[in-house]
Amino acid sequence: MKFIDTHSHLYSSKFDEDREQVVKNALEAGVESILLPNISSKYTEKMLDLCYLFPKNCFPMMGLHPCDVSKNNYDTEILHIEKELKKEKYIAVGEIGIDLYWNKNNLDIQKKAFEFQIKLAKKYKLPIVIHIRESFNEAFDIIAKHNDNNLSGVFHCFTGNLKEANKIINLEGFYLGIGGVLTFKNSGLSDTIKNISLEHLLLETDSPYLSPTPFRGKRNESKYILNIAEKLAETKKKSIEEIAKITTQNAKNLFQL
Repeated sequence: MKFIDTHSHLYSSKFDEDREQVVKNALEAGVESILLPNISSKYTEKMLDLCYLFPKNCFPMMGLHPCDVSKNNYDTEILHIEKELKKEKYIAVGEIGIDLYWNKNNLDIQKKAFEFQIKLAKKYKLPIVIHIRESFNEAFDIIAKHNDNNLSGVFHCFTGNLKEANKIINLEGFYLGIGGVLTFKNSGLSDTIKNISLEHLLLETDSPYLSPTPFRGKRNESKYILNIAEKLAETKKKSIEEIAKITTQNAKNLFQL
């Protein structure tokens, strides 16, 4: 039984004391691959160092997180992203998108960065990993505008309703990223996911954030994919082996692993 954690910030300083052990713990738990979305140029070197250390298990993405977008750094960061995409092998453009939880005042520059990175993804034939915190409609409209046969990706940390889930599915080529929120008692996500086919779902931790129950409030890590998978199996009334098989294949299909 093999799993893929499709979203982990394992290069975070929260893992500085035991990063290698965290990877080994994940491997022992059956998590064969850990996919690493970038945040900004500040993290690129650390992320790549980890991938060089575990070349068969850790795979990098390149992108500018919407929370790190500003008018002061936009030009520099965009140049960095395209430079990296030209010289390194990345599996996706991410983490990109719109965030209206932390900052509602720079939506214009967030949209500009998002659209530019979508165009880069199409240019380099890579999927995108989309951040949609309190911004589903804004992000979806941009995706729909640029969507064609050359665009695919995952809506990271999906917590929406059935209508939103079906809008994503109808785009074709896009998945819903399901993480620890599925295990939260009052999230309501189970009610949505029970109506969605497994063929549209990916598993992710977003570690070190959003630890699943019973680890809420503690540092998240990739081995906790099993807790998310167990909850998904319960929700879908499927075996955990089937959850592992289908979600892992979905990840391989999207990211060409």
